[in-house]
Amino acid sequence: MEISGASAVVTGGASGLGAATARRLAERGAHVVVLDLQEELGSAVAAEIGGVFAKADVADEEQVRAAVDAASELGPLRVLVNSAGLGRAGRIIGRDLSPIPLEQFEFVLRVNLVGTYNCSRLAASAMAATEPLADGTSRGAILHTASAAAFDGQIGQTPYSASKGGVVGMTLPMARDLARHGIRVNTIAPGLIDTPIYGTGEQAEAFKAQLGQSVVYPNRLGTADEYASMAVEILTNDYMNGETVRLDGAIRMPPK
Repeated sequence: MEISGASAVVTGGASGLGAATARRLAERGAHVVVLDLQEELGSAVAAEIGGVFAKADVADEEQVRAAVDAASELGPLRVLVNSAGLGRAGRIIGRDLSPIPLEQFEFVLRVNLVGTYNCSRLAASAMAATEPLADGTSRGAILHTASAAAFDGQIGQTPYSASKGGVVGMTLPMARDLARHGIRVNTIAPGLIDTPIYGTGEQAEAFKAQLGQSVVYPNRLGTADEYASMAVEILTNDYMNGETVRLDGAIRMPPK
């Protein structure tokens, strides 16, 4: 799929996986809308790549619709990358036997799962209204971000694993829903990727090095650029559809 001259929306585009993917898409000639709540960082990334920043909560219909409309003004919307996400660790019951607050579970699902679905439905509607590409059928591609935790979540990751498992679970039916419109849907399930979530400084670097030893090969954390490289390949490969790809150096997460 040709993306030069088309527009793209990247959620969570202010940093980490989203920022790296936004840069890669811009290098390929796409007009990128960086969707994020981090206004200062998001505006900086958008300025760097000649794109547009849209401040939006991924689970807010009106804010996401405004971002999709902004993208459609830049060119036909062909790409959505759902990379916004978060995790809040907590066992289902604590040491004192009290249950995890339900709000904590609901919040993680709201951002990771509901947000992914919300952005997808709104972007898909805009994509379906565009003229098809040269092959006469293709109109766009959607890429979700799940996690290795969708398959082997660790202790304390029930909300996170449930949300990412939901993302994996909706990939194929969403691809089937949108096939009639020429829109493909795929998911990347990253393992341990070096992003700002681990912090900075000597202690953070030591912790990341230790984490990297649990990866089969290479014995290190993955990089945001490696995710972005995979993202662009999946988005532009016309025969890639309805699939979840693990990008994890063959790691299988232990219980803790």
